[in-house]
Amino acid sequence: MTPILDTMSTIQGEDMQQHYQNLKTHYKFTKEDSKLLLELKPQMEALADEFIDGFYDYIWGFGKTATFLKNKEIISYHRGKIKAWFINLFCGQYDMTYFMYLYKIGEVHVKIGLPTHYVNAAFTFVRTFVITHIQQNPNQDETTYQQTKAIEKVIDMNLDVLTSSYREEELSKFLSMSKFEKSILAGLKKFTSFINFLLAGALALVAFFAIGLFSYDVYLLFFSDIGIEKGILTVLGSLLVLWAAIELIHEEIKHLQGKGFAIGAFIMLAMAALIRKVLIYSLSSGKGEDLLVIGTVIVGLAIAYWLVGANKERSL
Repeated sequence: MTPILDTMSTIQGEDMQQHYQNLKTHYKFTKEDSKLLLELKPQMEALADEFIDGFYDYIWGFGKTATFLKNKEIISYHRGKIKAWFINLFCGQYDMTYFMYLYKIGEVHVKIGLPTHYVNAAFTFVRTFVITHIQQNPNQDETTYQQTKAIEKVIDMNLDVLTSSYREEELSKFLSMSKFEKSILAGLKKFTSFINFLLAGALALVAFFAIGLFSYDVYLLFFSDIGIEKGILTVLGSLLVLWAAIELIHEEIKHLQGKGFAIGAFIMLAMAALIRKVLIYSLSSGKGEDLLVIGTVIVGLAIAYWLVGANKERSL
């Protein structure tokens, strides 16, 4: 068994070696790029403390950083690891050992549940910091240009490897499912897609009837004895419902394109329908109790709408 396992490990190692070699080939990363980055190492080592301070100022702006960096001990450890990673960008040796080091960092990110969005955003600071300091050289020449290209490549390769851990984690979860579980998942996805399209069609039908309601209220305004004050308020209420229905259709289209489900749009439609009733009842002297009940419901919906919006902002 041992020789077989050794052979499998050798094959796996060769595949990984080829994978990372292909990575450098795809990014056109050459030995000259490695040399240029190594030449930058003394300058970047001197800037490491400035980098880590700026990096932390940047990531604290994400809003949820404290969720992952919970105390001083974790922060101190993380600062040391980020500083070491930054200096290692200019190590000049970009072999399988280097890329495996990056892959393990990515695995840690997956393990703690760090969103890929934060990783991508943090790399914006890294890229800007390094390129800004490289180009501060008053005697810029062809070497400066080549150094900038080299750092762009190595940063992109780092980001590629770090985010590959997320892709492999998703793939491994799918592959670990049984055939029956995969069939159920596929069936549920098809059913959900069908329901979403059915909902979009129903919303279009609602919008069509809202147009009919608006047209009918306009007709009553001009060709009945409803009264101009009540007629105008009724038309405004119908127009509000139509506007809310159109907004809901827009949100459902976004949902079909892969974005989140906009529960706030449904709340807004309900509020629009109730506000229409308030506009109509406001002219009736005997509807005081109904207005009080509807007003209370509208306030409750408004609070729910605000809570949904506040939660959405916190999640960004």
